[in-house]
Formats: sequence, structure tokens, C-alpha cells
Amino acid sequence: MGMSQERLGDSLGLTFQQVQKYERGVNRVGASRLYDLSRVLDVPISFFFDDMPENRGQATNGVAGFAERPEGYGAPADDPLAKRETLELVRAYYRITDPAVRKRVFDLIKSMGPPDAT
Repeated sequence: MGMSQERLGDSLGLTFQQVQKYERGVNRVGASRLYDLSRVLDVPISFFFDDMPENRGQATNGVAGFAERPEGYGAPADDPLAKRETLELVRAYYRITDPAVRKRVFDLIKSMGPPDAT
């Protein structure tokens, strides 16, 4: 996200060493810390779960588990607008300060996909 561990730690009221422990998996990230991280980094909490396997955490007896998303809640798993990659791409795009360059990048990306069905 382009933020140093020190700056992230300052935003969370932690030392950068504590941030390193979270990053390395030495310290467990609890729900409230995850919420704080998502707020400081300006990402949805789902951002941290984008790379998880689809079947991870699903109940095996057909009953929804405590931490599972209820049906119809939030964006579908295959929604490209809810993916980390999309968020990173949009942020990178808007970091391009020259409007002419940004427009050329936009046109390039559009030209690489299928034609619009309009």
C-alpha cells in the first residue's frame, strides 16, 4: 500500500517492531486490530482475505458457521470490484498526476479488452 511499517505503527499506536510481528505472523491479528488496519489503510476488511481458498472456513455440516458471510450479504466473491487487485489498480491509476498520461493509460487498458457491446 506504499506505507512504511513505522508510519503504519504510528497510525495504529504501535511500534514498527509490533507491526513486523503482525506481518511475520508472530502475533495473531484479532478482529479489532484487523478493523483498525482496514481503517488506516482505507481498504475493506475483505482486502485481507482476497487470496484465501474459496472453501476455507466453510461449515462441513451444511450449517452456516459463525464467521461465514450470510447469503446475499456484500459483494459476490467473483465481483471484480471487490478484489484487492482492482483497488490497487485504481489507486495506482489516480497516483498518475498528469491528466494526459492518465487518459492514455485509460485508453490503453480499454483497448486491451474486448470491444464494448454498446
